[in-house]
Amino acid sequence: MMKKIKVIMIGLMLLVSFLVGQTTCFAADKKINVYLFKGDGCPHCEEALEWFNNELANDSEYSKYYNLVEYEVWYNEDNSKLMNDVAEELGVDASGVPFIVIGDKHMSGFAASTTPDEIKEAIKEQYESKDYQDVVKAVKKGLSVNQKGGSIIPIVIVSVIAIVAVLVLVFFTKEKE
Repeated sequence: MMKKIKVIMIGLMLLVSFLVGQTTCFAADKKINVYLFKGDGCPHCEEALEWFNNELANDSEYSKYYNLVEYEVWYNEDNSKLMNDVAEELGVDASGVPFIVIGDKHMSGFAASTTPDEIKEAIKEQYESKDYQDVVKAVKKGLSVNQKGGSIIPIVIVSVIAIVAVLVLVFFTKEKE
């Protein structure tokens, strides 16, 4: 009986170590997603896209931090709905394009004189954040995110530990019978 308890405890410690290691590795080598909701033919969207593809993509300080993900919303109803759902989750109105989402930050419109600095600041802030939340990814999965910056990772870890604990209890209950 004591041997089984030791084996189970070692297994639990390995599982927790693995989960903590996975979250740590993710935080250390992640690239965040920058979402550009755009309309085909929109001049401001083209200006934003040109800036992303030419200036920011060639900026060695920032290009290593992010992936650009584009959604055309004028001719794609699914993408338009996604943009509106993301805006609703963020508590803002996305009535125009470009609509840029970086983590839980957003920008509406694009002005070459000011928006690039806002985007760079948001990219760096979200990249360095321990509580980075990809709001677009969460909305696509049907999840809601905590706007106060909480992370879903601790919830997953606690859930896995609870499931393992229940399985251990079931195992010991059957063992006593």
